[in-house]
Amino acid sequence: MSSDPGADSGADPGAGPGAEVDAVVDAVLAVPGVHGLHAGLLGDAATYLPGRRVAGVRRDEDGWELHLVLDWGAPVAATTAAVRTALAGLVSGPLTLTVEDVAPPAALAP
Repeated sequence: MSSDPGADSGADPGAGPGAEVDAVVDAVLAVPGVHGLHAGLLGDAATYLPGRRVAGVRRDEDGWELHLVLDWGAPVAATTAAVRTALAGLVSGPLTLTVEDVAPPAALAP
């Protein structure tokens, strides 16, 4: 994993090393049908930044991995296509999307 997720990107260098990751998270969570991000089966899908861990986003020199939780009833193909569209101007390199879980319908949520 790159020690500086903002390196080699168009991110504002004065915004800190997590600016690019934060922009990606904000864009993904704004997509209708995306409930949240998921740390992966073993909890290792994450980016480590100074003082914090961002679960569900992994970036290295080979590209990006995003691990998603979708809303109940959200169409997988359309939602992941919308995520790719939302990230088109933010990330470069390969983008791997993994749907890890589906949030329960509101009627079943605790």
